Amino acid sequence: MSMKNVTLITQPSYITIDNGFVKLTISKPQGLVTAVKYAGVENILDLKSNELNRGYWDINWNLPGGHNRYQLLRGSEYTVINYSDNHLEVSFKSTYNPSIRGTRLLPLTFDIRYIVKSRVSGFYCYTICERFDNCPAFDLAQTRMVFTLHRDRFHYMAITDEKQRVMPMPDDLLPGRGKQLIVPESVLLVNPINPDLKGEVDDKYQYSMDNKDGGVHGWISSNPIIGFWIIFPSQEFRNGGPTKQNLTVHTGPACLAMFHGSHYIGNEMNARFEQGETWRKVLGPVFVYLNSTSDVSNAYNLWLDAKKQRLIQESLWPYDFANSQYYLTDKERGSVSGRLFVQDRFISSSLLPAKSAFIGLSAARTEGSWQLESKGYQFWVNTDSDGNFTIKNVVPGIYGLHGWIPGFVGDYLKQELITISQGSEIQMGNITYAPPRDGPTIWEIGFPDRTAQDYYVPDVNPMYVNKLFLNSPEKFRQYGLWDRYTDVNPKYDQVFTIGVSDPKKDWFFAHVDRYMIYLSI
Repeated sequence: MSMKNVTLITQPSYITIDNGFVKLTISKPQGLVTAVKYAGVENILDLKSNELNRGYWDINWNLPGGHNRYQLLRGSEYTVINYSDNHLEVSFKSTYNPSIRGTRLLPLTFDIRYIVKSRVSGFYCYTICERFDNCPAFDLAQTRMVFTLHRDRFHYMAITDEKQRVMPMPDDLLPGRGKQLIVPESVLLVNPINPDLKGEVDDKYQYSMDNKDGGVHGWISSNPIIGFWIIFPSQEFRNGGPTKQNLTVHTGPACLAMFHGSHYIGNEMNARFEQGETWRKVLGPVFVYLNSTSDVSNAYNLWLDAKKQRLIQESLWPYDFANSQYYLTDKERGSVSGRLFVQDRFISSSLLPAKSAFIGLSAARTEGSWQLESKGYQFWVNTDSDGNFTIKNVVPGIYGLHGWIPGFVGDYLKQELITISQGSEIQMGNITYAPPRDGPTIWEIGFPDRTAQDYYVPDVNPMYVNKLFLNSPEKFRQYGLWDRYTDVNPKYDQVFTIGVSDPKKDWFFAHVDRYMIYLSI
């Protein structure tokens, strides 16, 4: 393919951007991606979906004490930010106007941006969110970008090397083909279009990933064979830190970029803003990567290529081409280095290097509260085998230094706050975490690593199986396991005998209620 410069065509209600690899059609001034042309396919987005629901940003929010509100983010002002032969950035902005009265007016200014570069098989997306001192109080629960792909082409999803499968069709979730289960958005496939999926459960939450374990996910189509991937080059702009679980893909076929979310935790995760509280945060950029092959035997290689592309994008972070004063380059950021030790006199009289610990900077001010922090950026790394760490490319601000160490209970928080400024290289030296304990360990059940891998996870009820998680380390994601505790222990609660019982066999992985059926005769 000959290399083509980036071109922009402007029409009254939309624009088209073409770099020779990818051609985008975006509504103007709303900023909705209505078409993506790639590999000879005029539109790889879903033609059966309304143009509002093909490529879009949305938000869940509420006024204090009010009901949840769902809203598409649609710009009202279109601007070309930067345009050259090899680079184009466009903006679709909506500015909060306090003179417009109404309780349904989102008290947030947002600026949706798209970047297309020459010789790049994809495009970049990000949004700048701002609140000014004239904004009323509100709670932000969820912010994401969603792409609904061509339902007759994209059937295979991939999240990790192990989590890949053929997915149901959207019609499979409808009555007659699917049976709604007691958990919302969980459907038993009773008569799916693909008969191989009959008897399985479709549940979007089964495809969640920890932030620390994600980074790339997407779909592969057939006829032609195209890969559509969302790549997170950084996790810094996502809420909840490294262990926050976020949705990735689901039947639609939908591909999600989750930035703020309260799933699995609830309202405690919401970013709560007071009357007149100012705030600004750049969500992204994320990279939408497209690849293809003409050889069906090479379809899996599209996933391998997407993983390589993730590493490339991570190496480029922070990007030097996003044209906003609020998106900071590496020269405008700072770093923190140090060495983390564990002091536990019941294990060793000497300090122990905190091997493979998670350590990070967050605006949270109390131990462990980084898990609920949603307003600011978070920057996390793993220590090496000697406890050394360097946290690079930190946005200037005031942070708490947090951490947790596999094998030790509790959360570390350095007492003194850390101020990062442009170009700063802070050397912390040696820092020490003393885990909470009142004496030597007499016994323990499992291993404190914030997973359930050392406990008993039952087999799924055959009525509610997802074959992807059979014999999988993530079998805990199967539907209905909360009922399996009563199935395994129909009359009495489980008894665990120290020194005799095995946690992998005798300690149920989740604390659930037992249900009993009482009959009166």
